[in-house]
Amino acid sequence: MSSSGIFYLGPPAIVLSFFLDMFLGHPRWIPQPVRGMGLVIAKGTEILRRLLPGKDGIAGTILVILVAGLTLALSTLVFVLAYQLNTGVGFVVHGIMGWQVLAARSLQRESMQVYERARQNDLAGARKVVSMMGGRGDPASLSMKQVIKATVETVAERISLGVIGPLFFLALGGPPLAMLYQAVNTMDSILGYKNSPYLDFGRAAVQLDAIVNWLPARLSARLMIGAAGILNLNAKNAVRVYKRDRNKPPPSNSGHTEAVAAGALGIALGGKAWYFGKLYEKPMRGDATRPVNIGDILSSTRLMYMSTMLFLPIACIISAILSVIIMVRI
Repeated sequence: MSSSGIFYLGPPAIVLSFFLDMFLGHPRWIPQPVRGMGLVIAKGTEILRRLLPGKDGIAGTILVILVAGLTLALSTLVFVLAYQLNTGVGFVVHGIMGWQVLAARSLQRESMQVYERARQNDLAGARKVVSMMGGRGDPASLSMKQVIKATVETVAERISLGVIGPLFFLALGGPPLAMLYQAVNTMDSILGYKNSPYLDFGRAAVQLDAIVNWLPARLSARLMIGAAGILNLNAKNAVRVYKRDRNKPPPSNSGHTEAVAAGALGIALGGKAWYFGKLYEKPMRGDATRPVNIGDILSSTRLMYMSTMLFLPIACIISAILSVIIMVRI
């Protein structure tokens, strides 16, 4: 079989990727590309900072180029060779590679672990799970309500980063482009902290991440508004808060999805957070019409899944249209 299957099997491969993620998530015994990316980033950081002392900005930019280039080259090689071997093998590899960049089930599992611990009033356990979800401040300083809020914020942010964004790039350029997107997100998550060791070194990673996630964040926010209406959440308030709060300084792509989640649930997200022993004031989004509660974790997870279900057929249509365009030109 020829590699032409790359073009006409895009939509069913996206569906396969989605259902593999839905039913399997990411078992720890299966090697994850993001772990390899993390190891390369860590080793590359060590080497480049040693080779270019005092030039963190240049070293960080070189690392971004190397990691992005290596990810794109290796994923393209695996992808193309699989289809050249056999169309059936190519389709399976296509679906598996797409599965590896999706994180809906993992996000749902993690948020439900916080939910169960909060329901049992296990603050220590809830803090531990939140720390594993990453990027939400120092867990030892969080109260139970703050743990719940941090979980909702994480789900809202990762609707774009872990689900809609990967699906979008999977539809746009297949697994190689989706893997490249994953690499950009991974670099930002590792190097994007505003603390002295990475302030200059991670600047290029942060800037690239902001560019790459500009469209997915805004697309995700609109899908979430539609999902809120279907789920009988407060879609009208989601629109109001989104318009008012999405660009509160300092503006960020995550502010778009957090604003919609806050409005749909009728809560306030953001506020004070400790990172590396330093207090940061994150922009407040939404209105504190009521305190957060564990039910908000369930609602945010449903919002994530409904948004994904709304976008899945759109992603398949995008892939199909691009496939037709490519086949016609060939």
